[in-house]
Amino acid sequence: MSFAFAVVGATGLVGRTMVRVLEERNVPVGSLRLLASARSAGSRVKFRGRSITVEELTPSSFDGIDFALFSAGGSVSREYCPIAAAAGAVAIDNSSAWRMDRSVPLVVPEVNPHTLAKHKGIIANPNCSTIQLVVALKPLHDAFGLRRLVVSTYQAISGAGQAGLDQLRAEVRGRQVEHPKFPRPAAFNTIFHSFGDGDDYTEEELKMINETRKILEMPKLAATMTCVRIPTEVAHGESVNAEFERAATPARARRILERTPGVVVMDDPAGDLYPTVLDAGGRDEVFVGRIRKDASQANTLNMWVVADNVRKGAATNAVQIAEALIAAR
Repeated sequence: MSFAFAVVGATGLVGRTMVRVLEERNVPVGSLRLLASARSAGSRVKFRGRSITVEELTPSSFDGIDFALFSAGGSVSREYCPIAAAAGAVAIDNSSAWRMDRSVPLVVPEVNPHTLAKHKGIIANPNCSTIQLVVALKPLHDAFGLRRLVVSTYQAISGAGQAGLDQLRAEVRGRQVEHPKFPRPAAFNTIFHSFGDGDDYTEEELKMINETRKILEMPKLAATMTCVRIPTEVAHGESVNAEFERAATPARARRILERTPGVVVMDDPAGDLYPTVLDAGGRDEVFVGRIRKDASQANTLNMWVVADNVRKGAATNAVQIAEALIAAR
């Protein structure tokens, strides 16, 4: 059996990657409709050896579509996801538009696939930083009982899309950027995300806190985040400090994570082995290393978590959601 797919935002960084991941994972795509703004309509994207013309997104774009993967920004998703769902498609949205909607499942297939059964035509893809965090945390939470979480992120510029990458690359070459994505230099610098209204936390930090609580079904989880962009191109790193209800040892945590689907453990201090962003770039797994006890706090572990933010943090996770729905049919 094959299915009709649409990709909304098909010419963007994540949209193009969605198309590539659909091909790489041999998803049963019977037809593929590529959609974007009027400005991008007419451009062409390759899929399985043929070139597909990108069409302008309109309310009639979802007729006959089974799965619509969205990566075109919150305003587009808020308008068009309900239209896609009304046309009979399952809208899988990569923006933040629907993530905290109580009626919309927020899904990482390795973590909470059971919530897919509750969807009403729209499914939200979590924030890239949240996805890799919960993939590593969920099996440890199941074993030890998560009590408190402190996370600092080291996020690649590609989290801001192609415009962010273009600014970084131009600045590294000493070129002036006419319309910079960031108000401060991206090259050789550290940048915070936008701040929420009247809050000391940035929007990214609040996303991670709230999404983690929703996915793990722990609405009162004690959690605090500090999110920073660094001048790397692809893959986010996260320093994770997790306090548990029960005794948690590094050795047992390693064994648990080594058995966890979608996780690669790279953790051998004696051999100078730990994951880097270059290890994770272009891969779909979540890499975990530097698993060690927090000497200052009982039942607490530190670990380093790395994943490709464009793939597992966005495109691949969306495709995996579609795969899980297909498998359940």
